[in-house]
Amino acid sequence: MPDGGDVALACASLLVDELERGGVEHACLTPGSRSTALALAVSRQPRLRVHVHVDERSSAFFALGVAKATGRPAVALCSSGTAAANHLPAVVEAFMARAPLIVLTADRPPELRDTGANQTIDQLHLYGRYVRWFFDTGVPALHDGTARYWRSLGARAVAASTAWPPGPVHLNVPFREPLMPSGAAVELGADAAGRADGAQWERVAHVARTPDPNEIDALRTLTASSERIVIVAGTLRTVPESVHALCAARGWPLLAEPASGLRRGDRALSAGQLLVADDEFRNEHRADVVLQLGASPVTRAMEAFVQGAKTLVAIDPDALQPDPSRQVALTIPCDPEAVAAALLDGVEPSHLDSAWSGSWRDADAAARRAVDALIDSWDEPFEGRIARDVAAAAPGGILVAGSSMPVRDLDTFMTPRDGLRVLANRGASGIDGTVSTALGVGEAGQPVTALLGDLALLHDASGLVWGGRRSHGLVIVVVDNDGGGIFSLLPQARLDPVEFEALFATPHGGGIDFAALASAAGAGYRTVERAAELYPALRRAAAAGGVQLVHVRVDRSRAVEQRAEVAHCVRAALQRGG
Repeated sequence: MPDGGDVALACASLLVDELERGGVEHACLTPGSRSTALALAVSRQPRLRVHVHVDERSSAFFALGVAKATGRPAVALCSSGTAAANHLPAVVEAFMARAPLIVLTADRPPELRDTGANQTIDQLHLYGRYVRWFFDTGVPALHDGTARYWRSLGARAVAASTAWPPGPVHLNVPFREPLMPSGAAVELGADAAGRADGAQWERVAHVARTPDPNEIDALRTLTASSERIVIVAGTLRTVPESVHALCAARGWPLLAEPASGLRRGDRALSAGQLLVADDEFRNEHRADVVLQLGASPVTRAMEAFVQGAKTLVAIDPDALQPDPSRQVALTIPCDPEAVAAALLDGVEPSHLDSAWSGSWRDADAAARRAVDALIDSWDEPFEGRIARDVAAAAPGGILVAGSSMPVRDLDTFMTPRDGLRVLANRGASGIDGTVSTALGVGEAGQPVTALLGDLALLHDASGLVWGGRRSHGLVIVVVDNDGGGIFSLLPQARLDPVEFEALFATPHGGGIDFAALASAAGAGYRTVERAAELYPALRRAAAAGGVQLVHVRVDRSRAVEQRAEVAHCVRAALQRGG
């Protein structure tokens, strides 16, 4: 006769099988007794790739990386108690970044809640409003509709995580002892086999979001009556290919952040961030209309440029409400590709030689030439040059940018290039879990490079140590400025130096042995002492395979001076051009 462990495994297996039918390919789990049935179910599903971790936070961020890179939901599975709580940072990022994540948390049965039972916390709605759907399954049990019930839960979890906008879902699954199955057969009826030909138990049709023709007409009228129009592209999950053609036809400058997927080709400006960071240029080039695609800008300078527009239009594909200044006059909640294609329809290229377009392109070329000449003249590594060179030298595939300075430096210094996708955890903009995210991104089957700060690497050292020997390959460039370099550019830098260093910069004083950390992870290790050494170091690291750490030390105080020199260089180049 089957016991409770057998029934639990049978029900968990139906749930997992339905997740796989819905497109799930990867499941990340951490060891735990209460989650035995779920762990066995994913392990015994032959079409799933299972990734075992020891740290729940790293496991969840690894699953997040898979979801971001593939666009498919990935499973993060854990036991009860604080194991489930450790998933929260990745769940928050998935929610804010609109990444499909399916979180399965094992739990104690209801009768043990609020009794002081071991490893028992209140897991109902544990992630609050940061999930698209929460459901407590109840303890697995046999009844007439058992198979339909568990299959429908799997189908609904996939549907909720991939609907508009996509995001994380949470299934809380309580189990009673015995947790280990005896191996006895469990009869669940004809429905246990699922739909024929591997079909989902329930297919949910997602309604396509197309732009309202009236709003497109209004946008056409607005852009037809305005000369000074700019497109600003923030983080996007999918690349709106027609935007380049639209900018070419209308002569509109394109200021594309790397994570938009549009920083490529000959339409995206190369030094747009450098231009808008110049107060005089920004004031002289105030736009009549800014079309903001996707998420809000990464930098304060671009935020100021966007906010300075006479009319701000947000084309929001993911219900992000990207309007912290509350200045948006029109929001179009759909894919920018559909909007760009609609605006292209019947448009003649009439603005190619406009003074507005030409002033941007001339300034862009002048700033790029001047800044490249300046930073190439420095022998010591500079964060901006590191970002530029890593983006240029990465062997295609995916570049994962750490939050804080790396993603900003890429936005400022990266030259347009094809064949490179940039991902960053900019939903909630935390530095936690970035190494694990990059390792998960590697499961998409493309070369992966990561550009991280030293604190981001140390924050996820457990992910590096555990994943270093298990990864398909990852080159990590760590910019080591001995602490939180971004604070040297913020008002906190005006504090008493002792207080500033202790509370904000948090230097490790060179006491962290990154070579030893790499060795513990089974990763290769290289140091870069001079700027010109970075390119060859990256080539050697990529050729070596596995996980490789390229360690670049930067003088934090000198970096502040260098950024000021770059700003002066841009101003001088624009004055000469004028």
